[in-house]
Order: sequence, then C-alpha cells, then structure tokens
Amino acid sequence: MKSFKGKDWVMAALEKTKRMFSKAQYESLTEKIRERRPLHRTESLLRTYKLRLLQGVGALGLLASISVGGNEYVQLHTYEVYHVYVGNQLAGTVSDPKIVEEYIIGKVKQLEEDNPNVHMVLNSDEVAYKAEKAYKIQSDNDAALSNLDGMLKAHAVGVQMVVNDKLVGIVKDKETAEDVLSRIKGKYAPQKKDGRVSVLSTAPEPQVGESVIQSVDFMEKIDLNITEIKPEDIAKPDDLVVKLETGDVAPSKYTVVKGDCVGCIAKKLGISKQLIYEKNPWIQDDKIKIGDVLDVTMLKPALTVKTVEKVVENQEMQHEIIYEKDDTMRAGQIQTIKPGKNGMKKVTFLVTKANGYMMDQELVDEEIIEQPVPEYAKKGTKVILGEGSGKFIWPVVGAKLSDYFGMRWGKMHKGVDITGNRNIIVADNGVVTYTGDKGDGYGNKVVVDHKNGYVTVYGHLSKIETTKGKIVEKGEKIGVMGSTGDSTGVHLHFEIQRNGVAENPLKFLSR
Repeated sequence: MKSFKGKDWVMAALEKTKRMFSKAQYESLTEKIRERRPLHRTESLLRTYKLRLLQGVGALGLLASISVGGNEYVQLHTYEVYHVYVGNQLAGTVSDPKIVEEYIIGKVKQLEEDNPNVHMVLNSDEVAYKAEKAYKIQSDNDAALSNLDGMLKAHAVGVQMVVNDKLVGIVKDKETAEDVLSRIKGKYAPQKKDGRVSVLSTAPEPQVGESVIQSVDFMEKIDLNITEIKPEDIAKPDDLVVKLETGDVAPSKYTVVKGDCVGCIAKKLGISKQLIYEKNPWIQDDKIKIGDVLDVTMLKPALTVKTVEKVVENQEMQHEIIYEKDDTMRAGQIQTIKPGKNGMKKVTFLVTKANGYMMDQELVDEEIIEQPVPEYAKKGTKVILGEGSGKFIWPVVGAKLSDYFGMRWGKMHKGVDITGNRNIIVADNGVVTYTGDKGDGYGNKVVVDHKNGYVTVYGHLSKIETTKGKIVEKGEKIGVMGSTGDSTGVHLHFEIQRNGVAENPLKFLSR
C-alpha cells in the first residue's frame, strides 16, 4: 500500500470513503482538515480509525474523531500570560505577576538598606497587569524585569511638623515625630519606661503633699503631614526638640542701673520676675546692685505644654478667741483663761501650668480634718477705737484665688492674690496706718492695724478710698482692685500679719 504523509494522506483516505458521505458532509470534513495546523495528531487518529472505516464504522464517527483530536492539541498549547504596565507604558510580558511583586519587594529592601535615615518610596502603585490567554503566546520574564527597572522611580518622603500652620521641621516618619512630641511633654509630666508620657484615664487621688497630673496637652495646633521631601531636609530629632523648646532665641543680658529693682526690671523688659529668679539664682532677697549683669533670656518655644495638676495640702485653721469682758482690766489687755488650739483642713487645688510656669490655681475642695478649739480669754472693757475682733472676712465679694501663700519662683509670697468684685473691703475693724505707693512692688496699698496683734495689707489697688488715721469697720470699702506696682494683671494682694510675721490668710478665711 502506498504511504501518505500529513494532509495528503488524510485527504486520500477521505477520497476513498467519499461514497460514504453526502456532498455536504464531505465538503465540511475537508474544510476542517485544511484548517488544522499542525496535523500530526489528526494523521495519527486517522490511521487509528482507518481499520474502523474498513470494518464499516460510519463516516460521521471519523469526522468526530478528527475534530476532537485537533481541539485537544490547541488547548494543550494555549497559555496565559500577563502584560506588565507602568502607567500607560508597557514594560513587558511575564508568566506570573508574583515575579514582578517579588522583584519590587527586593528593590524596596535594597532602597531601605541604601538609605537608612530616610524613607524611599517607589512608584509601584502605577504598576498594573493585563492578563491574556492565547495559542502558543510567549512571555519573557527577564526582559520585562529589565525594562521595569528603568521605569520604576524612587523618591524620598518624610513628615512635616507644622505648628499653628507654620513649618518647624521635617522628620523621617510619624513615629519619630510622635517621639519628639512625647519627649517635650515628658519634661512636665511622668513617663513610662519607654519614655512615653503616661497620663492615666482616671488619675488617682493625690495624698497630702502630693500632686497628680490630670491632663497633658499642647496649647498649639499640631499637624503631621506626609509629603515628598529632599533627604537633606530631614532634621535630627535632638535638634528639633531643642528648636521646639527654645525657639532658637539668642541669649540676652541686662546691666543693672541706678533705681533698678527685680520687679522694676521685669516690668521694664516685659518679662516675669520668675524668669529673672530662675535665670539668676544668685539673687538673694531681691538684692542687686548697679553694674550687676542679669541673664534675661526669654525663650520663645514653638510648643507650650499645658498641664493640669491636682494638689492636696494640709492647712491650719486659726482658732477663735472668745472674750469675757472684764471692767477691772485696762482696755486692750487680754488674759488667757483657757488656751485654744488651731484646727486642720485638707485643701485641694487644681493647678494649671504652661511649660512648668503656673498660670492658674483653683481651690476646688476643703475638708475639715480637725476642728479648731476656741480660746477663752478676759478682755478689758475699756474699748479702743479700731480694735479688731480677730475674725476676718474675705476682702473681696465673690473671691477667687489666683495665687497662694508660700514660696513662689524662689521668693516668699507673703499673702494670697484674689480676683472677683473689684470693690475692696476691710477684713476686720482697725485703724488705717498707711495709704499710697512705697515703690516696694505693692503699688497703691492700704495697711490696717487691728490693734490686737494683727495687721492686714491690701496691694495693687487702682484707687484708694480711705485715708491714713481713719478708723474703719469690718466690711467698709477702702479702695478698688487694680494692677499697680509689680502686678501681672488686675487682682488684690492680701496679707495677714500677726505680731509682725506674715501668716497664711487661708488659716483665717473659709469658704
């Protein structure tokens, strides 16, 4: 038998069996055989089914066998590939997107190793894939990655720290920025072991003599913005902390001249006395002399840390003296019958500070721990005009304390500062012994002697409405609140002196 190869053999086989097909069937089968490329599986199948043809297998069976064999071949050689684009540009074709993803990950790691102090970002978000499935379609992984390398661009990103809409510095990332802020807060608030500021959501109640931070916040608006930067723009965290705390202010000096005092200098320069005391700790009892050079550098920090502390203290309560009149005793003489005893109260304040400087104090609670025991004494019946009762009232209606008795800014604060109704009233019966301004920092002041060992002082008045030598009664108006002398705002400075020694007025006054 003659041997045939390829399409010719198939066609010859069909020619021999032509009589078994209708005209339409024969033409259809012939067309299908011509469309198949290559035909080695069709040829093989036709050889296999030749015996079946000779044994009477129908022509339709032969047609079906040839068609199925061609489809299997095409499916076997059909592949899925992925076209890789960067934006609208074709980088190449790969067999699997994972190849590109792994390449990008490796490139990012290399960028991090080469640039440890700055974050480098690739434009990998522009990479996209388009899948295609076709007969014998080809991919070239190496060529695609080579093209991709030239199309991926890296740029540096950082975090801008913006305070009140003003750029103050750029850092590597948000974690670094938050660490800088936490370090600044940490100077005025307790910290955890990792250096982060720790403020409990429910702060514990302080014990007597303790203070507990209630809140820590920045007074300024702070924005952290991620943006593209130049690597050389990144600031060192330590340098940025210094800049935020000092405002890059240059040192400033002041030389004392004739007539200067600490309060006068502070007022002249528009700074606080506290600043002068802190910068010049060598000053004792306000003693300065001509030629002394003071450090008056006033920092202008970009950030202000506002803290609110709860402070608890024990304060004495002055005992009352109950007098028994005795006409056998000279007026003004007092003889103790039964000594008294001072009481004790626990007072709670909320103290607000800005960068450690006290801004406000609010008395929020008083709890009597031990009631005072009154003293009983005999008192001469010959009344001396202006003699006080020993019981004091608040010199201001609706009084609110703005500063307290004790050491303040390295100096003893001998009284309390009070705001409220501006009319000043005398706290007990007495005789006015001084009115005017001595230049001692009190401004316009009134001094009242109560003729019982007590003296009260009323400072910073804007107007004095009494005169020296006048006998005044408890509750009588003696002036108007102001801000004269060494004062940072409108208030009354109120002192109670006993036998020449200043005592805490809160011992004698209660809410």
